[in-house]
Amino acid sequence: MIPLIPGAQAASSALEAERVRMEVISQNIAQANITRTADGKPYQRQQVVFESVFKDALDPSAGSSVRVSQVRADTKPPRLIYNPGHPDADADGMVAYPDINIHEEMADLIVSSRAFEANLAVIRNAKHMALQTLQIGKR
Repeated sequence: MIPLIPGAQAASSALEAERVRMEVISQNIAQANITRTADGKPYQRQQVVFESVFKDALDPSAGSSVRVSQVRADTKPPRLIYNPGHPDADADGMVAYPDINIHEEMADLIVSSRAFEANLAVIRNAKHMALQTLQIGKR
């Protein structure tokens, strides 16, 4: 069966994946200065990993989609900053902060936002083309 709006399923799955990515980036920004979580360690930056899903590997016209395969913790060690008066300072006066660069997170957020907008445009254009196709028989 041929879908009425080709590409809409792929764009829809990309919208969901980018939504998750924007949420994770927002959490990273919000937690950038958290020195102690429930496990007693500083917050670790989270990263989203996307995965392509092909409907039929033998038939490329069957389409594909994207999904979030995992959200994993970054493996970078925390930043150590000298602040002996901080309640989480160690014996040497060093405090472990998450290794989160707000500027990089904001750039990632902008990229994700633009990808979201692009996929919305794909769905909007596909819908418009489908409606125009339906109008052909009425003329």
